[in-house]
Amino acid sequence: MKTYATKKTDVQRKWFLIDASAQKLGRLASTVAILLRGKHKPSYVPYLDVGDHVIVTNVEKLDLSEKKLNMKTYAWHSGYPGGLKQVTARKLLGTYPERIFLHAVKGMLPKNRLGRAMIKKLRIVTGTEHPYKAQKPQEYQLIRENTE
Repeated sequence: MKTYATKKTDVQRKWFLIDASAQKLGRLASTVAILLRGKHKPSYVPYLDVGDHVIVTNVEKLDLSEKKLNMKTYAWHSGYPGGLKQVTARKLLGTYPERIFLHAVKGMLPKNRLGRAMIKKLRIVTGTEHPYKAQKPQEYQLIRENTE
């Protein structure tokens, strides 16, 4: 018996639609990262991009704790002396909520050209309407925990 090796031509991609309202940031980001990598498929191999396309809607309604909103900061440097810029999660959620989610998912993907190819299959939309209806995305059911 021979071992089957997945080839680039064998990859079948699906489109998934996920509603992010009232979801925890990290738990949702890890689920999306698994779908983008293709780890939910039996044909998964770590050296190929076998993942699916993911559309995430309502990212402005993500559930972040009060402490995380106030204390978590996102930083970048402009390249000039003294050019360190910082913004809190609360301010970023108010202005660009898709950047918080993109940053969380990107950190869970490989840091190489394979990871850069995987992140291109993620579409983040604020609100419920999205322009990807022609791809006929399937609603992905998330497992919700009891928050008692």
